[in-house]
Amino acid sequence: MSDSKPELPNHLSINPRSPHYVEACFEHDIGIRFKGKERNDVEEYNISEGWVKVSSPVAKDRYGRPMLMKLKGEVEAYYK
Repeated sequence: MSDSKPELPNHLSINPRSPHYVEACFEHDIGIRFKGKERNDVEEYNISEGWVKVSSPVAKDRYGRPMLMKLKGEVEAYYK
């Protein structure tokens, strides 16, 4: 059995309904470094555009799901 991991895409989301969701990537632990610091609350990222989306601690959308806030900065994704 090989331990080959798929290459992490430029744009990835943890939401299965998103067109940027890649199930094969989530079979392994993924780490996100944003502005040089490890983040564990990232819902979606885009490396080339330099942003991550994280859940708002307070704001909810009309379906009761947390709203996502876009934070801009240097993004690095890697397998742990």
